[in-house]
Amino acid sequence: MVANDQLSIIFPHKLKFGRDCIETLPEDLLALGVKSLFIVTIEPLLPLVKKLSDKLNHVGINVAVNTDIVQEPSFKDFEEIMERATGARPDAVAGIGGGSVLDIAKLVAAQLKSKQSLKEIVGIGLIKSRQAHLICIPATSGTGSEVSPNAILIDDEDNQKKGIISPFLVPDIVYVDPLLTVSVPPAITAATGIDALCHCLEAYTNKFAHPFIDMYALEGIRLIADNIVQAVADGTDEDARTKVAMGSLLGGFCLGPVNTAGVHALSYPLGSLFHLPHGLSNALLLPYVMRFNLNASAEKFAKIARAIGIPDQETELQTAEKGIEKIEAIIAACGIPARLRDAGISAEAIPEIATDAMKITRLLKNNPKPITYEDAIEIYNNAY
Repeated sequence: MVANDQLSIIFPHKLKFGRDCIETLPEDLLALGVKSLFIVTIEPLLPLVKKLSDKLNHVGINVAVNTDIVQEPSFKDFEEIMERATGARPDAVAGIGGGSVLDIAKLVAAQLKSKQSLKEIVGIGLIKSRQAHLICIPATSGTGSEVSPNAILIDDEDNQKKGIISPFLVPDIVYVDPLLTVSVPPAITAATGIDALCHCLEAYTNKFAHPFIDMYALEGIRLIADNIVQAVADGTDEDARTKVAMGSLLGGFCLGPVNTAGVHALSYPLGSLFHLPHGLSNALLLPYVMRFNLNASAEKFAKIARAIGIPDQETELQTAEKGIEKIEAIIAACGIPARLRDAGISAEAIPEIATDAMKITRLLKNNPKPITYEDAIEIYNNAY
């Protein structure tokens, strides 16, 4: 299924994974020569940020903190935070939080001292440089933004999600401490975990799938599928949290060289039009897009089924179908709504949703099977 045997993947310069790994942040920043740090985070994480700030101040690093991100960010949100960051004059930027926070931090670092406008960098490979150091510390297990070259913003002019993809958005240092996710509520744990599962599933079955990325994707699928229900049921289960965090990280590695496909393309309008959380949007559509793609990639879907514990059936197709049923069961066990109507989406809105989804060509082109407007309508109707 490999469309091109060339592979380009950019890893963070340094990746630390495990309990209390962020304790080395001060010494790592000093080694980079950092004198001033701008932190993008959220209010619930301020106690953690205060502890870090005190340690950083103690070693002579000035810290400014911003907590303006409260939902999926827009171009306007970014510009307002960028103005505050510019005033702080940092030589490094850190994101501590979920995917929206990390995306903003990545873009702030890229835009400091840049002569390019935000509109000029929307797209693939358009950022010319990054002068500030970039650190990402995920506090959820889901987006994989901490290791991906991607950032997503909502364009205020057309209300569409726009992707900014560049090697310069890959951080210098990443700290993945699974214990940071312990306080994440069950609903967010569930939605972000299924989002990470989507990253792995869509990379593995992608039109542009690659054997090197397949290794990350398949292991990520196994880790998340085996542990997400327990992480939702008991957020203090360190083993489950650690394995879901690792699965999410592996999903993040899939996003640069391969990326997502139909599930994400069709979910974007649910976020931009109805402000559904990104992970919930993906979870609502995942089984239905999987069934749509099934006959285009039965062998790979069967391998996914085996990875999540489904024994071989009489045919590959039957094994794959059992795998989709298992995914549906996992989503249900996480307490996530099964239908669009359960999330407040009306049937009358489906044509508009499908029209917007057709604009996400950078992801639709990755799908193992072409999705037309009529196909999108059918998928949404099945999900309704």
